[in-house]
Amino acid sequence: MQGRIIKQISDLYTVKVNNEIYECKARGVFRNNKITPLVGDLVTIDIDKKIIKNIEDRKNSLVRPPLANIDQVLIVTSTKKPDFSNNLLDKMISLLEFNNIEPIICFTKMDLLNSKEKKEIKKIIKYYKSIGYKVLINKDLRKIKKLFKNKLTVFAGQSGAGKSTLLNRLDKSLSLKTGEISQALNRGKHTTRHTELFSIFNGLVADTPGFSSFDLKSIPKEELKNTFKEIKNNQDNCEYKNCSHVNEKECYIKKLVKNNKILETRYKNYVRFMNGDN
Repeated sequence: MQGRIIKQISDLYTVKVNNEIYECKARGVFRNNKITPLVGDLVTIDIDKKIIKNIEDRKNSLVRPPLANIDQVLIVTSTKKPDFSNNLLDKMISLLEFNNIEPIICFTKMDLLNSKEKKEIKKIIKYYKSIGYKVLINKDLRKIKKLFKNKLTVFAGQSGAGKSTLLNRLDKSLSLKTGEISQALNRGKHTTRHTELFSIFNGLVADTPGFSSFDLKSIPKEELKNTFKEIKNNQDNCEYKNCSHVNEKECYIKKLVKNNKILETRYKNYVRFMNGDN
């Protein structure tokens, strides 16, 4: 029978087959081959023996949080308390782009901004939309609900950004679940010890032990430029073959930054990442 791993605690895997739940262990051959089943994996199980027999090829996977076959990540991004961090946002986007996962940006706490701050955030929203990203604010509940259908979605973002508040506004029945299962969504301290998938709006959402504690060491430096859409789409115009867009004087990307065609903060973050300064 084929199903999906929706939870892992130690060496016990919860597999959902249609609407039935089975607690399974992995075959020893996986351990011998240094393969670890992940939440999100599509698997074949032996119902009688309660073992995972086979793991289908993954379209992507992450180590932290340990998840496979992610369709999209909703990056819940605070504009105030905590203040907006373009560095964290761009870091997350780069990691997701490298792993072939769609980033969706959702800004929260717009009501806390003064008129000047709101104007700046609106410029940022307009820019990210212009380079091809879905950008929403947390009041766009109808639009957000439509995102989940037939998708495996992860909520990510800094502590205090409003992930749990948004989840509970989307589905009030989740209030008890987030309080009981994952106080990490409500607190600065991450207390979740396992990753689990929950059904929501005809899709799956991942409750994870945390997503924001990561670096970009897994991305080769020569691949970093391809995780920035506006650089990737314009780098063929550079005079230099294999231009790094950092030290080359006549770099076309630098000209776009100078002419405000590429957001300066995005480019500065790219340079930081290239220099190993996350």
